[in-house]
Amino acid sequence: MTFSICVRERYEDELGEEQTRFGVAVTTRLPGVGTLCPFASENGAVATQSLVNVELGRKGVAYLDDGLAVDDALNALLNADEGREQRQLHGVGSDGEFAFSGAECQGWFGHRVGENYTVAGNLLTGESVVDAAAEAYESGDRSEPLAKRLVDALEAGHEEGGDKREDLEVQSAALVVETTEERSPRPYYDDLRVDATRTPVADMRETYETATEGYEAAVEKYQE
Repeated sequence: MTFSICVRERYEDELGEEQTRFGVAVTTRLPGVGTLCPFASENGAVATQSLVNVELGRKGVAYLDDGLAVDDALNALLNADEGREQRQLHGVGSDGEFAFSGAECQGWFGHRVGENYTVAGNLLTGESVVDAAAEAYESGDRSEPLAKRLVDALEAGHEEGGDKREDLEVQSAALVVETTEERSPRPYYDDLRVDATRTPVADMRETYETATEGYEAAVEKYQE
């Protein structure tokens, strides 16, 4: 399933208290990727793809919530998975990163692990897709919302060619951001999906911008 990015960021909230946020974003040349690939909580972010095993994502995040390190959690799941060589699984936890690409994934496939992030993809036009997504994230302005910067990373990979299956026109994209910070209300733009479209990244950006506008209007109207 195309390519995805998982990230961890530490930051200070408005009260000067240290917080951690996690994000995951994905796009593919199939519909409904938001139901299959991206998983996140206040303890980590995980993406499961290639021949998808959704339980790897669900249980991966559950293990992180239980306090396991990301490499221990995801390795344990892969070791119990008979189809592991057809899987891609990657993510970030509170203190580490993990990425796995099985030998039977379809090319181009591979992953990149950086400081506080992972990127992985399969059925891509080439390695430059993963590199472009990673570099867009690395160079992003940390003052901007993480959700926006995840869309920027998807856009960079998409512009490099993205998923090579041009005969599959119906595509999708999704992103999820979670944080240790208590927020009320939760920003509407931190959990977005575009389930069936021919322009997934452009539609995701438009959805993000519209959700941001709606969130800001609601805060202004209802704040005391």
